[in-house]
Amino acid sequence: KAASSPSCQDWVLDPAMRPRWDWESGMTAETNHNVSNDQHRFTLFYDGECPLCRREIDWFCRRDPEAMHVVDISLEGFDSNTYGLAQDDVHRELHGIKPDGTVTVGMDSVREAYRVIGLGFMVSFTAYWPFRPITDWMYRRFAANRLKIGAWMGRRRNCDENSCQPPSNSPGE
Repeated sequence: KAASSPSCQDWVLDPAMRPRWDWESGMTAETNHNVSNDQHRFTLFYDGECPLCRREIDWFCRRDPEAMHVVDISLEGFDSNTYGLAQDDVHRELHGIKPDGTVTVGMDSVREAYRVIGLGFMVSFTAYWPFRPITDWMYRRFAANRLKIGAWMGRRRNCDENSCQPPSNSPGE
C-alpha cells in the first residue's frame, strides 16, 4: 500500500486536505459543490471518549482501512468550524461528510459508514418505514447517553456523564 494516501488509520485529517464545508446546523443534509478532488472518501466524525464508538470505529478500520477518513472529535485541537459544522451538533450526534459534500447526521452517518465498508445491507432496512423512525430515535437516545452506556457495559471504568478516564491503578494492583 502507498503510504502517501491517507486512510482510516490517519485518525485526524491532514489540515491541507480539509476543504471548508458550507452547512448550517440542522438535521437535513446539504451538498457542497466546492469539494476538492482529493476528498474521495467518506469522512466520519466520532467521539473517541465513547468506548463503544471507538470500538466500532476500530472495527470499521480493520474491516476496510481505505474506506473512510475518521476524525476523533474528542482530541484537543479539534475544530468543527474547519469543516463548517457546529461544535454542539458534532458532539450531540455522529456526523459524516460524503465525497460529494453531502453531510450526514445520526443514523444516516451510521448507514453510510456501513455502506462504504461493504456492509450496507446489514443496516439498509433501517432507512425505510417503519424501521427508520424507530432506529433514528434509538440512535438519538444512545448518542445522548453513550458515555454512561459504555460505562454500564464495562468498556471503561471511571466514566461519568461527561468523560471517561483510564483506571488509575495498574492491572496488577
